[in-house]
Amino acid sequence: MSFIETILKSVVLNDAVITEKVKLSEAAYKIRLQNDTMGKINFIPGTFLRMGLGIGKDELSLKDKMRSYSIWDINKDKSYIDVAIATHSNGIGSHWIKECHVGQKIYFKTKKGNFLADDTAENYIMIGDLSALSHLYMIRRNIGKDKQVESILYSQNQQDLFPDIDGSLPFDFYELPENPSDQIIALLREKVATFKGKRMAYIAGDSRLCVALNRFFRQELHWGTKQIKTKPFWNPDKKGLE
Repeated sequence: MSFIETILKSVVLNDAVITEKVKLSEAAYKIRLQNDTMGKINFIPGTFLRMGLGIGKDELSLKDKMRSYSIWDINKDKSYIDVAIATHSNGIGSHWIKECHVGQKIYFKTKKGNFLADDTAENYIMIGDLSALSHLYMIRRNIGKDKQVESILYSQNQQDLFPDIDGSLPFDFYELPENPSDQIIALLREKVATFKGKRMAYIAGDSRLCVALNRFFRQELHWGTKQIKTKPFWNPDKKGLE
């Protein structure tokens, strides 16, 4: 293990133990991370974890040792965090989640970012693929129950999509190909037509779709930039995109 990794483990990162691992679908797993201090985290819905999945693997560059995943659920009383990890990318994280096991130690730190729950609108549209599903579930639970929420959550195999942590299905699921911007724009025209009052869009997952839909909302629907929240979780042409 390198000197930098030793510093990361001892100074920069926190540690937790995997206490539960569940297969959610053929393309996703849930793990539960638990330690004595999870309950003390200053948590804001929409926060990420930076996880050191490649620590100890000398063949990886330092940037490839860290991966970001959404916090799907947090229980401060029992001091644990749940994370959902998809396997469709076939990257470092997808290989790690298949091989990790209960009792294994993991190193992490929290990262707030900007893709957070904002409850100031009356109407929401949430769009994303499998990689964004758990994050959008967290956002949905924390904007208030009295909101009008439309949604387009998709996968090439609809069976890969999974329910929220409580077993509910608050989103509309679709079976669509990779980067389905034309199909989603056609659905959006109908879904947002009923919106009245302040509106907000959450768009996450494939970076190509984030770009296309951001342009659609601004140029065709004339939404303001503060009404459109985007988070590219992955890019087919890049490695290690957060």
